[in-house]
Order: sequence, then structure tokens, then C-alpha cells
Amino acid sequence: MRYLIIGNSVAAIGAVRAIRAIDQTGEITMLSREQYPAYGRPLISYLLGGLITEKGMPYIADSFYDQHAVTLRLNTEVVAVDGKKHTVTTAAGETISYDKLLIATGGDPFVPPIDGMDGKTRVYTFTTWDDAARLKAVAADIDRAVVIGGGLIGLKAAEGLNLLDKRVTVLELADRVLSSAFDRPAGKIVARKMRANGIDVITEETAARIEGDGRTITGVTLRSGETIPCDTVVVAIGVRPAASFLKGSGVEVNRGVVVDHQMTTSDPDIYAAGDVAEAEDFFSGQKNPMPIWPDAYIQGDVAGTAMAGGDKRYEGGLAMNSIEFFKVSTISMGVTNPVNPDDYTILTYQDVENYQYRKIVLDTDGCLVGAVLVGDVDRAGIFSGLIKNRVNVTSFEDSLLLPDFGFIHLTSEIRKQLFGERGYQWPQPTFTGHGGGH
Repeated sequence: MRYLIIGNSVAAIGAVRAIRAIDQTGEITMLSREQYPAYGRPLISYLLGGLITEKGMPYIADSFYDQHAVTLRLNTEVVAVDGKKHTVTTAAGETISYDKLLIATGGDPFVPPIDGMDGKTRVYTFTTWDDAARLKAVAADIDRAVVIGGGLIGLKAAEGLNLLDKRVTVLELADRVLSSAFDRPAGKIVARKMRANGIDVITEETAARIEGDGRTITGVTLRSGETIPCDTVVVAIGVRPAASFLKGSGVEVNRGVVVDHQMTTSDPDIYAAGDVAEAEDFFSGQKNPMPIWPDAYIQGDVAGTAMAGGDKRYEGGLAMNSIEFFKVSTISMGVTNPVNPDDYTILTYQDVENYQYRKIVLDTDGCLVGAVLVGDVDRAGIFSGLIKNRVNVTSFEDSLLLPDFGFIHLTSEIRKQLFGERGYQWPQPTFTGHGGGH
């Protein structure tokens, strides 16, 4: 069997391990448009800021590829897929055949057209190791930067530049930072921490024009007409599935590559996993891209199992976002901003001065469906376990907001349901976002 994997991501790593658990002799080839072995994308802000070196970027040992008999080809971009012929074409014009194909290409940054952007040399994105390297290479010449976008990517870009003692302004169109993943109180606590560390935050505003002469940037003019002086712009509005090369392949692509419970696409010999995939949501059952690090690994594991002839089912992604910002840890999971809040019981606790916040969302059946944790996130794994197992928490509802809520507050029956006979074993979620990439 010839397995071909496009992308060298956490989803791809999960797939390799799953394939080798079933098939120890099949050929596995992995193609990546990047020049590095698999690395932790959430670490790029620390690389930019100098908190870690390049040696700290990989999250697997150098020996992984040899141990799993994987032929890794870096700097190899796929530009087309022919499902009928079972081949892919690279940018260099090479044709590579496969029996089973996995698309694990992650997401590409979304860069909207902004007046005055064309020709400017100091406009960057921030999703890859190379993005961080490019910013780091010109860091000595950066005085002030504007980051367009107050989501997870934008905040990490701002943090990395701040660690280099650069003046940074973050622009966010919503009324708070982290608006897609966190609620208003959590977003405001994070913004407060940013300002305490010297980062300016402007909400309900966006860039109307990038000012400058020729290739040089002198500032960003806002929709309101105010101009923020700067010499560098980072566009961090978000990412979208990297699937443009599938045009003409016959594979169904909506917002992402549409997959079923085994991560199979509309072509039975092609699979997709990670940020590029459009898979089922745990609660709604609707299919959405799920750009979440742990979930990407799970999808890769399911896809690799199916590719090798095994049987494993993807039960739907649980929206979970985590970011540590200036040593303040945050996690959101599940339903955190209900469309109809009156249909839920919402419990909250906050200590703004100490950057502490906790929000619990329960449905009408008394089951935990969402949580936001800011500051103390050590027991996030218990909350995710309660959500995924649809546990009725009514009997210990009053304990959920306690700073020391944990294993001791659960009944023996619930402990067995979540963690089995051996007790507490639920893994703690760590990183977020960017589950996959080239």
C-alpha cells in the first residue's frame, strides 16, 4: 500500500502513528511545502520574542520519520490532485502516485484587500515558522507595529513583538479581543493584561488604509479617520483551509474539505484532517472547520486508521481554544456564547485585579456544555471530560466555580465514567489553533 500525506502537521503525525499501528510495511511519503520537520505553531511568538530557540520548535524527535519509515520531502508543494489517476502534481512538475491520500495542509492566512497595501514591503502574516523568522530578521529596524486582528493569531504576534520591546497597537473590529473564542469579560481581562504590558488595544475599529511613500509604511489610517503611526503591519485576521490545489480534483470542498466520521472525503481514497477539514461539530452536528491543535491530532489518528483498513470513528469536534498571554492562561471550550442565553444556566466568577475569571454554561438538562477559564486552568481536562460525556452536574453545580474544583468534587460513578477504574487520567489540553499545515 502506498500512503501519501500532503502536509507535515500534527494531523499528519497522528495519521502516521495510526497507519503504522496497523500496517508496518506500507510505503508512507509525506510532502511539505515548508522547510522544517513538524513543529509547534503556537510557539512561533516565543521564537520571535526570543524566549525559545529554533531547537525548541519541533515537538517530535528527529528520529520520528526514520522510526516510522516515512519518506519526508520538504520544500515540496502540491498544486494539483487527480483522484481518477491517483496522482498529485508538485510545483516542480513532478507526478507522484498513491493508493491512499491524506490532505493535512492546514490553513492559509486570510489577507483582505486594504487600500495602500500593494507594494509595501513591511506587511506580514503570522502563522508559520518562516513568518516569525521574517519578522525577527527585520526586528532591529522595527519601531512601532500595528497588528490587524485581535484573535489568537494577532495576540501572539503582538506578544512576540512586545517581547522585543517594540511598540505595538492591536486593532480589533469586534468589541473585545478574542471575540470568536471568549466572551466579553474574558476578552476584557486579556486586553487589560495587554495594556499593562504596554500594548495598545483599539476595539470596534479597523484599518481603512496603509499610509506610506512607495514601499515604506508610515502609518495605518482607521475607519474613524485617525492615523496610527507605524513602520510595520501584521495582518492576523484569521486563516482559511488551504485547499485551493484541490480545484478540479472532484473532492468536495465547502469552507474546508468535507469529510465523514472516518475523515473520508467525497473520494473514497482521499482523506482530510486538521485545519483543512470540514468535519462534524460535537454539539450541533453541523460540519465546520475546527482549527484546534488537539482535535487535529484526533482527526489524523482517525484518518490514518481508516487509510490502513482499520475502523475508528470521529465523534465530532469540541471547540476548544487555549492561549497563554503574559503568563495568564486561558481556555474556552464548548458553548461559551449561547445564541439564546435564556435557554441556559450561566454561572460566573471574576477577580479582574488578579486576572481570574470562570464561566460555566449548563443546558436545561443540567449538563455542562461550555466553560471559560482565565487564570487557573489546571483542571480544564475535567471540564472537557464532563462536556464530552454529557454528564449531569446538578449535584455538584455549586462547586464548579470554586478555584479548587477538581476530582474530589465528583462522585465515584462520574469518576469511573470519565476516567475508568484507574481514576483520573483525562489529558490536559494545552495548545490551540493551527492543527495542521504544510
